[in-house]
Amino acid sequence: MNFLNGITLLLVYQLVGEVTVRLLDVPIPGPVLGMVMLFVTLLIRGQAPESVDQASSALLSHLSLLFVPAGVGMMVHFDRIAEEWVPITLALLLSTIITMVATALIMQLTSRWLVGARQGKEPDGD
Repeated sequence: MNFLNGITLLLVYQLVGEVTVRLLDVPIPGPVLGMVMLFVTLLIRGQAPESVDQASSALLSHLSLLFVPAGVGMMVHFDRIAEEWVPITLALLLSTIITMVATALIMQLTSRWLVGARQGKEPDGD
C-alpha cells in the first residue's frame, strides 16, 4: 500500500504540472514542472515520505525498461535518422558540451558559496 500511495503522489504532481502548463501556456513540459514542484515540496519538508522513497526506488530499479520505446522509435525512423545524421550529431555534441560547461560552472559557484558559508563570509561574486 505504501508503494501505491507513493506512485499516486508522483502521478498527482505530474498531473498538476500538466494542468498548470496547459492553463498558463508555459513552454515547459508538464512532467518537468511537476517534478520541480515535487522538488520544492521535498525541500520544504526536509525529507521524502517513505511512500515516495519506496515508489521512486522501485521505478529507478526498472529504469532500463523506459528506454524500450525510444529504441523502437529509433528503429522505426532509422531512414530519417540516416538522412539527417549530421544535424543530429551536431545537436548531440553541442548540447553535451553546453551541459558539461554549465554543470562545471554551477559546481564551482556552489562550492565557493558553501566554502564562504562555512567560513561565515558572504560569497564573492567572481
